[in-house]
Amino acid sequence: MRYISTSSDRTCSRLLASTTIAVSVLLCVACGGGVDGSDQWVASWHAAQQNYNEVALAPPPALNVSNETVRQIVHTSVGGNSLRLRLSNLFGTSSVTFNAVHVAKSAGNGAIVAGTDQTVTFGSETSVTVAAGTEIWSDRIALPIPTQSDLAVSLFIGDSAAVATSHTEALQTNYEAAGNQTASASLSGSSTFESYYWLSGVDVARIGGTKVMVAFGDSITDGYHSTTDANHRWPNFLDDRVQAAGSPTGPMSVVNSGIGGNRWLHDITGPNGIGRFARDVTDISGVTHVAILLGINDIGYGIYAPQQTVTGAQIIGAIQIAVAQAKAKGLKVYVGTLLPFKGAVYYSDAGETSRQAVNAYIRSASGIDGVIDFDKALQDPSDPASLLPVYDSGDHLHPDDAGYQVMGGLVNLNSLN
Repeated sequence: MRYISTSSDRTCSRLLASTTIAVSVLLCVACGGGVDGSDQWVASWHAAQQNYNEVALAPPPALNVSNETVRQIVHTSVGGNSLRLRLSNLFGTSSVTFNAVHVAKSAGNGAIVAGTDQTVTFGSETSVTVAAGTEIWSDRIALPIPTQSDLAVSLFIGDSAAVATSHTEALQTNYEAAGNQTASASLSGSSTFESYYWLSGVDVARIGGTKVMVAFGDSITDGYHSTTDANHRWPNFLDDRVQAAGSPTGPMSVVNSGIGGNRWLHDITGPNGIGRFARDVTDISGVTHVAILLGINDIGYGIYAPQQTVTGAQIIGAIQIAVAQAKAKGLKVYVGTLLPFKGAVYYSDAGETSRQAVNAYIRSASGIDGVIDFDKALQDPSDPASLLPVYDSGDHLHPDDAGYQVMGGLVNLNSLN
């Protein structure tokens, strides 16, 4: 698989990022929906955004939504007395108009729970146009939700809109159907897909004192090869522990900022890790903690694009930059060791040497609050460069559900206080 990043792509990404920061601040003030002074916004679900049209082996097929309802299912972390939604057009080249937006509790299979449907407004309007390169928060929505809820967010696009901003690997069955069915109890004539389009965040309003852990990484954090619709990504398993009765963490939300194929130093897939770290970590509502697991793709992709070969020292430098950014925001920082990858399609002995160097640094790094030693927990004792077969999804790179469960169990909950 060959990934190509051009200088014009990177320049465009930087321009979009700077525009987004300025415009999003204005939009959040105008349309974000405030809290009432006794509670605060806390992230309960997040999908890191990427450019649907980025080129890997070949351009993806054009994807347009026209006179259709897109109903997307999200699995939240902590609950709250009300919520707000964030719509994203970060990578669009033209504005997108959402003629109607609704949210409800999901009843499964694209249906919603009777009596829970809520019309979503933006600046008190039921329709909203999101300019290219920007994101926007909805007004406050009076829908109390319990911890670990499944929500159905329905977007109706009346005119044709090209999908440019997405989260490719949702590992969640989502639905699309003709016409405006945003308030329908079930969708008529729907088809399914497994990505997220334009939907990037759900915040809940909570009384103060809730911590937020952001899991930042690549496809291993994104949960690739875990079971669809099962919420078996490693951050989900961590969230299960955090939400269990008697958890020593106290109130805490766990949200996922993984992007499949992501790298620290090069775009595609997704914006590079350094470039997106602020948007997908330090700018998350209420963030207090971050768990970082990124770098194996930087090591492996050099086989396909030799001009993008990255050294272990460069990955270490990127980790240091991210840790410094997180610490500047007062976050607790945990860094995960890179998992074994012998047998993966982009494995090499040189790459293994780089992985060992990065892991040695992580285990001895100063200035972080904890090391999550994924490598030691999932390696095959008889061949430490390989995943233990019982945890191997089959591609020798990504864990299976059992492996992800082990990963989610490695974080010391007592250290998160």
